[in-house]
Amino acid sequence: MPNHISAMKQLAQSKKRMAVNRRNKGLLRASLRNIRQALVQGNLEKSRQQIPQALSRIDKSVQKRIIHKNTAGRLKSRLSARLNELARTSQAQPSS
Repeated sequence: MPNHISAMKQLAQSKKRMAVNRRNKGLLRASLRNIRQALVQGNLEKSRQQIPQALSRIDKSVQKRIIHKNTAGRLKSRLSARLNELARTSQAQPSS
């Protein structure tokens, strides 16, 4: 427990920042989980609808310093690659 007024204020600010960061990180994880679920299920339309939201959430997380910019690039690259692979396989299936 802080003994000085400035330490009390710092603790309060720290708790506020922690709450905001937790919320933002949770939103990021949820959007990634949703897009990954759609990709695993093979739902191309749902994936295409969710990918812009997921990429936007990733970019916002970088701006808010929730994740590193290289991590964001890696996530976006992997999601795009999986979406492209799903699109390729879904085009190949009807012609078979």
